[in-house]
Amino acid sequence: MSEPAHVQATRLAYDAVAADYAELLRDELERKPFDRATLGAFVALVREDGGGDVADLGCGPGRVTAHVHALGVAAFGIDLSPAMVAVARASYPGLRFDVGSMAALDLVDDSVAGVLAWYSIIHTPPAELPQLFTEMHRVLRPGGHLLVAFQVGDGCVHLEQAYGHELSLDAHRLPPDLVAEHLTGAGLSVTARLLREPTGREKTPQAYLFAQKASAT
Repeated sequence: MSEPAHVQATRLAYDAVAADYAELLRDELERKPFDRATLGAFVALVREDGGGDVADLGCGPGRVTAHVHALGVAAFGIDLSPAMVAVARASYPGLRFDVGSMAALDLVDDSVAGVLAWYSIIHTPPAELPQLFTEMHRVLRPGGHLLVAFQVGDGCVHLEQAYGHELSLDAHRLPPDLVAEHLTGAGLSVTARLLREPTGREKTPQAYLFAQKASAT
C-alpha cells in the first residue's frame, strides 16, 4: 500500500531540518510558562490515575518527551522522521525513541496511560484526523489521558523554507471545535480546553485540548 503524499512530505522535511530544528527550539519551553503548566497538568492527570507509560507522538528531537519524563511519568517518543529520532536518541540516551507513524502505531491495545500529540497533528489533512484519534484511542488504556496541541485557524499554510532549509510542507491551522468533534467521534471525552494568544514568533492563537478514554466498566 502506497504511503500518502503528506506523510512522505513530512518525513522528508523533518529529516532535512532535524539538527537545526533541535538546536533552535532547544530552550523553547523555558520561554513559555503556559506550555509548561499545560504539560504539568497533563502529567498530574496521568499520575493521579495510577501513572504508567506516556507516548509522545511526533516527538521530534525529544525535548518535550524529556520534559514530561522529568515530571514523573515513563515517557517515550515516536516520530515519523528517522533523522529526528537519531537526534532524540543522541540528546537523551536514557529514553526510548522509535520511528513510527501516528496512523499505525506499533503499540498494543490499551497499553499506555497517556498520549501526547504536541503540535504533531498539524501536517495531517483535517479530514484524516479521525483516523489518528481512533488510533490514539486504541492504544490508550481505559481511563487514559490525551493532550493535543495545535495552532488555531482554518486553512493551510504551505512552507517552502524553514529552520534554514528549503522544503515543501503543509501546516494546517485548526478550529478547536473541529478537533474536539473528531476526538469525541473517536470515543474520547474532551475534559478541558486552553486557548492562549500568540507570543514571540507565533502568529496565531494556540490551542490545547485534554481528552480521556472511558474507564472500564
